[in-house]
Amino acid sequence: MTDTPATPSDPKEKIVLDRLIDQASWYSKKSGSAQKKYKLIKVTEIIAAALIPFFSPLKFPYVSFLVGGLGVLITILEGVLQLYQFQRIWTVYRATSEALTHEKFLFLARAGLYSDPKINAVALLAERVETIMSQENTKWVSLQSQQNQKTDEAGH
Repeated sequence: MTDTPATPSDPKEKIVLDRLIDQASWYSKKSGSAQKKYKLIKVTEIIAAALIPFFSPLKFPYVSFLVGGLGVLITILEGVLQLYQFQRIWTVYRATSEALTHEKFLFLARAGLYSDPKINAVALLAERVETIMSQENTKWVSLQSQQNQKTDEAGH
């Protein structure tokens, strides 16, 4: 077994690794973005919910509008979370990014399935990377279908 150079000399290997690295990075960034959005909205909801019992007993003008506005805000934010599914996207994209990174390290170490010298490791890597991304796409489509079904049911 030979060491894999930092820059592959095989153009096919470079193409496959570049795609893998690009996609793992994309999924990681999108996961992080969804996580931040989810947590920001949830923290805002928690703060708004905590303020309702704080403001409710106060006797200043328009307190009922403030309390009602906080309730409306919570409802809107929860609707946004349901519509955009930030938590699910965060976890699915994170899992996909980690699976791609795992595959990269196995390939580079020529470990696991890549340790057999009789196989074409580059072709196997390409197949496995595409399978991982295809599975993620299938999950995304399923998520969108579930969301559309919930939206349809709520509207009828």
